[in-house]
Amino acid sequence: MSDSSPVPSAVVLDVWCELQCPDCRSALDDIRALRARYGDRLDVRLRHFPLEKHEHAFAAAQAAEEAAEQGQAWAYVEAVLGRVEELSRAGEPFLVEAARELGLDAEEFDTALIDGRHILIVDADQAEGKAIGVTGTPTYVIGGERLDGGKSQEGLRERIEEIADRLLAENT
Repeated sequence: MSDSSPVPSAVVLDVWCELQCPDCRSALDDIRALRARYGDRLDVRLRHFPLEKHEHAFAAAQAAEEAAEQGQAWAYVEAVLGRVEELSRAGEPFLVEAARELGLDAEEFDTALIDGRHILIVDADQAEGKAIGVTGTPTYVIGGERLDGGKSQEGLRERIEEIADRLLAENT
C-alpha cells in the first residue's frame, strides 16, 4: 500500500508489517525518520503480513487497505500501531473507531470488514512475503535486500539509509 504513485527515480522500501505487532509499533519512529529524510525519493510501501498469534491482525490489514482507499493510509496505520493494546482488547470495533477519529467513513470501514473486499490484497501480500522468506514483522526489503526487524531494530535504519543512498546515487 502506498499513498501515491511512485516517483520514477524513487527507491522502493517495502515494509512487511502487522498492525497488532508491538515490534512494528517500535519501528514507526524509524519509518517516520526515513520518510522525513527522503520525502518522495523513497516510496515506503506497507506490505501486510498478519501473524496467526494476533487475533485481529488480518482484520487490521483489511482496514488499512480501506484507509488507503479513503486517502489516509499512513495516518491510519500510525493510529492503529500507536494503540496495539487497544486493538488487542477491542478488536474490530476499535478499527472502525480509529477510522472515525481520523474523519474517515467509519460505516464504509465496517462494511469493508464485513464484505471482505480487501482480503485478496492482504492474502497476496502475505503469500509474496512467505515466498521471499518473511517470517516475522517488521521485515524490510530495499534494493533486493531483506532486513529482519522482528528481533531488533538496532542499526536497521542506518542500513536502510546506506542502501537508499547508494540506489539514489545510481539513479542520478
